[in-house]
Amino acid sequence: MLSDKEKQAMLELLHEQVVPAIGCTEPMAVALCVARATEQLSVKTGGDSRVVPEHIELHLSANILKNAMGVGIPGTGGMIGLPIAVAMGALGGKSCLGLEVLRDCTAEVLDSAKRYITEGRIDIKLEEEDDDKLFIHALVEARGVQAEATIKGSHTHFVEAGVKTSRKNECAPCDELKCLTLSKVYDFALSMPLSDLEFILEAKRLNEAAAEEGLRENYGHQLGKTMCSPLGRGIMGDSIFAKVLSVTSCACDARMAGAKIPVMSNSGSGNQGICATMPVVVFARENHNTDEELIRALTLSHLTAIYIKQSLGCLSALCGCVVASTGSSVGITYLMGGTYEQISNAVKNMIANLTGMICDGAKPSCALKLTTGVGTAVMSAMLAIQHKYVTSAEGIIDDDVDRSIHNLTSIGSRGMDETDRFVLDIMTNK
Repeated sequence: MLSDKEKQAMLELLHEQVVPAIGCTEPMAVALCVARATEQLSVKTGGDSRVVPEHIELHLSANILKNAMGVGIPGTGGMIGLPIAVAMGALGGKSCLGLEVLRDCTAEVLDSAKRYITEGRIDIKLEEEDDDKLFIHALVEARGVQAEATIKGSHTHFVEAGVKTSRKNECAPCDELKCLTLSKVYDFALSMPLSDLEFILEAKRLNEAAAEEGLRENYGHQLGKTMCSPLGRGIMGDSIFAKVLSVTSCACDARMAGAKIPVMSNSGSGNQGICATMPVVVFARENHNTDEELIRALTLSHLTAIYIKQSLGCLSALCGCVVASTGSSVGITYLMGGTYEQISNAVKNMIANLTGMICDGAKPSCALKLTTGVGTAVMSAMLAIQHKYVTSAEGIIDDDVDRSIHNLTSIGSRGMDETDRFVLDIMTNK
């Protein structure tokens, strides 16, 4: 039985980790940090208007660099990578908007940002002292005055420059959540008053709109549109499975190509938010589940993903779709009428299949990985609902589902550290 303090802490955790974001969260976090530093520079110089930095120096962790190299930046007409995100953050970003920092940037800001890049004012370096996998430090200068800002541990967590913090790549906000388990996630999702959970439907609204945008235009590799085309329907058919895959892919296509639309993120990742949302939404619609069942399934999905990310860390060598699609498998199993035991078995099936999928940065082809994860989510749920699951005699699976989860996150957070360095080396030396 959950205590009132645990329920409140879990509700706060959902509100903190399920938030809107425009664009890939790594370059947006960098733009956010630059925007905050620039705003402080304007205060220091005593100007009535925004002061444009004469020079920007950035120190970024390897995982931030990896996830920001090949992704489209919203509102730039298809430009990719960090320089344009940094320039727009400095010239028109608003730190009060969080991960929607570039929402109000105009065409004039974009033109100025393009010129700013050609002037060679941005210096991006790999952070070599702080070992947090999510670290951003921005130092801006103008008129002989400097200002700085540092983000560490999570995408919007500002820390005071030069101050050591114990928050290291964590996604959990309080002590009540240190002993979070899958059974507690299940109890919370099924026992909380519906009025406390209805906000999760905003994830449905935003991510459905992103999927519609991905189907309307030609974004990225157009995986979602391809699956909806005569060719795709001829191969995949018009099944629930095909619809789950195509709708999820459409949303990812749009987001990773830089569509200027908000998506509901999970644990600092828009793709994870899409992956934890759209498979559940589509399945519920096709399966004729009630609104209450959908709300509780989305809560299960998002909170399961958050729980896994607690021990994995906000950034890792393990592809985030492994985490988010595990959440969606939990949600789908519930919508099928699954019990807690069957939901646990779905998680074991997911871990047995997807462990080891590497993250090689944010990019349009992430839609392919999301589709792989979501496809596995549906198959894992189908097996689990029939009491078929991977046992502790196989691989890293344990009889205890939480131990299985921690086996997964240990591999992703520690076991794959060398893989992470190797992947970044390949990406930066192509």
